[in-house]
Amino acid sequence: MSDLTEAFVDSHDFKTQLSETAGAAFVSEGFEASAGRVNASDRPDLADFQCNGALAVAKAAKANPREVAGKIISHFSADSRLKAVDIAGPGFLNFVLSEDALSQRANALASDARLGAPKVAAKRKIIIDFGGPNVAKEMHIGHLRTAVIGESLKRVMRFMGDEVMGDAHFGDWGYQMGLLIVAVSEEQPDLPYFDAAFTGDYPTEAPVSLEDLGRLYPATAKRVKDGDEALRDKAKVATRELQHGRVGYRALWQHFVTVSREALIRDYGALNVTFDWWKGESDADPYIEPMIVDLKAKGLLVPDQGAQIVRVAREDDKKDIPPLLVVSSEGSSMYGTTDLATIVQRNAEFGPDLTLYVVDQRQSAHFEQVYRAAYLAGYAKPGQLEHAANGTVNGPDGTPFKTRDGGTLKLHDLVSQAVEKATSRLHEAGLGEGLSEAEFADTAHKVAVAALKFAELSNHRLTNYIFDLDRFMSFEGKTGPYLLYQAVRMKSILRKAADQGVSASAITVVEPAERELVLLLDAFDNALKETYLKRAPNLLADHVYRLAQGFSKFYANCPVLVGDDAAVKASRLGLVTLTLKQLELGLDLMGLSAPEQM
Repeated sequence: MSDLTEAFVDSHDFKTQLSETAGAAFVSEGFEASAGRVNASDRPDLADFQCNGALAVAKAAKANPREVAGKIISHFSADSRLKAVDIAGPGFLNFVLSEDALSQRANALASDARLGAPKVAAKRKIIIDFGGPNVAKEMHIGHLRTAVIGESLKRVMRFMGDEVMGDAHFGDWGYQMGLLIVAVSEEQPDLPYFDAAFTGDYPTEAPVSLEDLGRLYPATAKRVKDGDEALRDKAKVATRELQHGRVGYRALWQHFVTVSREALIRDYGALNVTFDWWKGESDADPYIEPMIVDLKAKGLLVPDQGAQIVRVAREDDKKDIPPLLVVSSEGSSMYGTTDLATIVQRNAEFGPDLTLYVVDQRQSAHFEQVYRAAYLAGYAKPGQLEHAANGTVNGPDGTPFKTRDGGTLKLHDLVSQAVEKATSRLHEAGLGEGLSEAEFADTAHKVAVAALKFAELSNHRLTNYIFDLDRFMSFEGKTGPYLLYQAVRMKSILRKAADQGVSASAITVVEPAERELVLLLDAFDNALKETYLKRAPNLLADHVYRLAQGFSKFYANCPVLVGDDAAVKASRLGLVTLTLKQLELGLDLMGLSAPEQM
């Protein structure tokens, strides 16, 4: 019926069920099945679901929409899933589910290991490129979005059934490496790496720390920017010699990579972000020369003012698309060269059906060039390379976030600040007082990570948003700490139930708050489908937040362990158990985890 139906299997949610039934009804009345699309009602006080297809088909058929709706509604007259179905307004179909149908669905979800989550109909091999940190530079707040969004998409796609590889894809092979080599040679000229005649073993201990690299690179880059042409030329020569295999430069460069990677693993690890491949641009180097030969043989690589380029512009372009620079006039590989060669490398090593680049939207023009070159060369088919662009993390002035002194906030410092703030908020709320020191530290870290990551994920990836740690750290409203608090509340209920000897049983839906909560649990299926297809973790974040809200309302209106009716207690305990499982699964798919206690 739709892309959602065709792309996935094992969908048994009410939206899918009712859409299939309505679609068949429209077909039997001579209309397209797509008219039967059912959605959650805009007026949940009046109905659970609605279908507006009768209006569209009636207009095309020049018929009365209420008459068309009447024909469709007749197909639901004996539907045991429905307590009521009626026509509203000019021809809207409103569906109200029966309590029995909701109870059956809740128990089906409770017995389902996937808690209502569908699977992709056709498994694909997918690479998600969502790192992109540069060697010799500590990560900063600008890296937060790609890390958090990419990690969630990796988890969702893998959970939905695809074979997914996450690639950090370091920036470790360009002009900045030449700058660093020259900078170290100026500061430590007697090191053996700079002696072309040296034939011994190079030192195993790095001659520089990450702090040294962080100091040297910006200072050297500034000198070039300020007009030091001699330094610029030295760096270009060093870059070319590194890429062409000068042994001493390769050995020094390896130290740059090693000390940088240690910090990257630390900082990504603090955010619960992992990669299957810790590869860099340098890993594509063996593929560059054969690729250049292939591009020439295909007539795609042409000379241009001493350089070599691939023209990617098309006659129907409405804007100027510059050519892709493959080889510079100095003979060096360029940024686009390694990206194109990385596509070749990934084909050889994994053979992806899709490569998803979770990268800042400001790189869109660059990726357009690379993708077009890859399609021209036959390294990928149109649609196999996709830029899932993201916006920026901004300060109060609406520009990319800076520290008070105008600098860039390091990611490591950001996480430390968040943990400090979480610790303070937990104390202020009187939470975690009964925990050991180690348990409290673990809880504070989980709260901090939830605050940072949910702030990212609750916004659409293309949206620029204002960074406000105080707001993100609140235990109220649409925040990560609020989600964790609700999960901990559910865990507390289950512990109390165990202490009282109360066990969960089959779920029986009676009260309005129970209805609402089951409908939210049922919506997990569609939230995952939309997240997957739109590459939009904010849709999953929205579902998890609504689920937490729905539980809070249920908890306020339907006491779980109070009263004398054992059947009611057992049923509601079953609903709490199911809600906690789905909430924790949703948290995990966002890269979050809830502590046992607060």
